[in-house]
Amino acid sequence: MDRQQIGRAAEDAAVAYLEAQGVEIIARNFRRRLGELDVVARERDTLIIVEVRKRTSNRFGGAAASVDFRKQVKLQRAAAQLLQQRPDLGQMRVRFDVVAITPTGIDWIKHAFT
Repeated sequence: MDRQQIGRAAEDAAVAYLEAQGVEIIARNFRRRLGELDVVARERDTLIIVEVRKRTSNRFGGAAASVDFRKQVKLQRAAAQLLQQRPDLGQMRVRFDVVAITPTGIDWIKHAFT
């Protein structure tokens, strides 16, 4: 598998996991100049911006640790663009989560950063 296929498979696994937890998926791969949102979802009255990460080992801190400050800023900027384009979502609380696909399973890290 090439890198894109691996990423798509990881996102598919994350979406299936989130849906099984009762989360409604609103959008996938929301791409804008300032960044990309892997998954946009809704859990009750909360809008969830989900970054999906896959790592085959924890050698460099694991999947969740790879969402560094620079990546967080890109996600926040892309989320701001989403909210500008979708005013219907602007009334919801926003939460940034990370879904880490690891060799041992799926870790859903809620409130990963603000």
